[in-house]
Amino acid sequence: MSRLTPLGKLTIVVLILGALYAGFRVLQNQGILGKGAPTARTDTAPAGTSGEGGTGATDASGTAAGSGDASTGTAASGSEATPVNNAGGAFNYTPPAPENGKLKGVVELGASGFNSFIVRVDPQKNWKLEKSEFGNSLVLENMASDDDVLAGLKRYIGGMLDYGVSGRDIHFVVSSGAAKAENTQKIKRALQKLDYQVNQVTPEREGTLGLKTVLPKEFENNAFVVDIGSGNTKISWQENGQLKSVETYGSKYFQENVDDQKVYNEVKEKANQIPSDHRKTCFIIGGVPFEMAKAVRKDKERYTVLNAPDQYKLDNAKSKAGVNIYKAIKDATGTDQFVFDWDANFTIGFLLELPK
Repeated sequence: MSRLTPLGKLTIVVLILGALYAGFRVLQNQGILGKGAPTARTDTAPAGTSGEGGTGATDASGTAAGSGDASTGTAASGSEATPVNNAGGAFNYTPPAPENGKLKGVVELGASGFNSFIVRVDPQKNWKLEKSEFGNSLVLENMASDDDVLAGLKRYIGGMLDYGVSGRDIHFVVSSGAAKAENTQKIKRALQKLDYQVNQVTPEREGTLGLKTVLPKEFENNAFVVDIGSGNTKISWQENGQLKSVETYGSKYFQENVDDQKVYNEVKEKANQIPSDHRKTCFIIGGVPFEMAKAVRKDKERYTVLNAPDQYKLDNAKSKAGVNIYKAIKDATGTDQFVFDWDANFTIGFLLELPK
């Protein structure tokens, strides 16, 4: 120290004082000295009451029986994609709640099982999902005759009655993709014995029913709807007060050995019919969209914004085919915001068409 100039001594003293002050601030921030401890940050996740897709039943709380938890942010099985949504985050919209609504039930008949929905609907056609069940195959298990199907249907209908749905407010709808299945015909015969009418819909009507269910009124002039089913895909929109719908390949087209590029080209051509001013947002439903939404869903929100198609690296053939369809629609329309609705199904649109 004796060899240092006065200026050098002063510099060392300043450095020592600075180090002591820095150490004091670290201890203070850690709460050791009792002041200045940082306040913990709390991020509130969006709340939502929604029905789960996949297998199992859900109640109004969105708790699924027999279905896995939503992913916390990976794109999909085998994917290296980031979990950032292609539209930049959550879709902030809350549909109007029904007032003085009535419970109604609808069952979608499929070749391998049922999808059923119990909703509360008011005279203004506002609705809320109360309970949903996907892929229920109990009626089809071990059926040796029409009588077996009849007995199973009685139990199934009984469950809806126990929930509070009136017998005359339970309806059955056959999707356009399942209309020709042998099992579906057995179920139709059994339901007729129970005095229930089975309503069969065309692909075009299925598309318009999906639109009535999914598309909020606030988005009628700038959005469209896509339902990617196994047997077909329906693309629909509202134009000049008229409902428009076109049909194209479903996500099981690979079973018919149809080339991916051929499907991509046709889907893109059909999607090009959507007016340019209706391409801001797409509301999307269906089996493969469910898988894509499940991979990026946060908490239990009703609406999940999908990632871009190239961010999904799905393993099975059906999912890959669905992503090919999704990509064709996105490439044709340039739409960035594809919003999956966890509560919607085209059969709910059937309920909304019924008299008050």
